[in-house]
Amino acid sequence: MRHGNKVNKLGRTASHRRALMANLTISLIKHKRITTTVAKAKALRTYVEPMITKSKNDTTHSRRTVFAYLHDKDSIKELFSTIAEKVASRPGGYTRILKLGTRIGDNAEMAMIELVDFNELAPSFGKKDKATKPKTRRGKTTAKAAEPSAEKVEAIIETEALSTEDNA
Repeated sequence: MRHGNKVNKLGRTASHRRALMANLTISLIKHKRITTTVAKAKALRTYVEPMITKSKNDTTHSRRTVFAYLHDKDSIKELFSTIAEKVASRPGGYTRILKLGTRIGDNAEMAMIELVDFNELAPSFGKKDKATKPKTRRGKTTAKAAEPSAEKVEAIIETEALSTEDNA
């Protein structure tokens, strides 16, 4: 029975697990997105999110507390400067785990863990720009709908010319 055992040991000793989490956290801070197994990603989430919360309060004490876990000055500078600025208004949930399927060699479930505010490729939900491209009846955008053919343009010009002659 696993009553009260919240930590996934990942098949490692405590010191190896601590080093693994520190290295994964450093990689996540530097690259903003890493690919790993689902179990490691879930364990990393519980490890990195309290550090990001600590980075919102930029004091010497919080920097030293985070440094005690990571031991990497460059990643701490990155965490307290750029990452802390972006997540300042977010109350939590700084990471996102996306499952990628299985690894070819050993069939392990793979996942990508990323910092939520640093994904520029994700669609911005609720911010649709309708004025950019005209749509067809079915709602799909097409190149033909965006640009009329040369024959149609000539026909429009002729009808405008005829209507101006009639008015004159």
